[in-house]
Amino acid sequence: MESNTADAILAATRELLQEITQANGFHVEDVASAFFTTTLDLTAAFPAAAARQIGWEHVALLDGHEMDVPGSLPMCVRVLIHVNTEKRQDQVANVYLRGAKNLRSTLPVVS
Repeated sequence: MESNTADAILAATRELLQEITQANGFHVEDVASAFFTTTLDLTAAFPAAAARQIGWEHVALLDGHEMDVPGSLPMCVRVLIHVNTEKRQDQVANVYLRGAKNLRSTLPVVS
């Protein structure tokens, strides 16, 4: 993320949601809920607003902040999506963009 602005937060979140949706082949109708978090340095917008912007009107959404752990990745938006699917856990693609690619080096990453 470039900066703590509403435009930057919403654009990055829309990009992340679109990449996750495409990588996993689900539709908004398959989504039960989504939990968004930001690091404490991102305060200009609620990431969940980006989901509403791309049509997630009937999905339960929640925003929160990550723990402030020394040395953690700054300016980061994360999302946990609960999807109705027949896929096994090992068939679900985890998407990490930009600096977040280093967070789960043990998993195959879609980026």
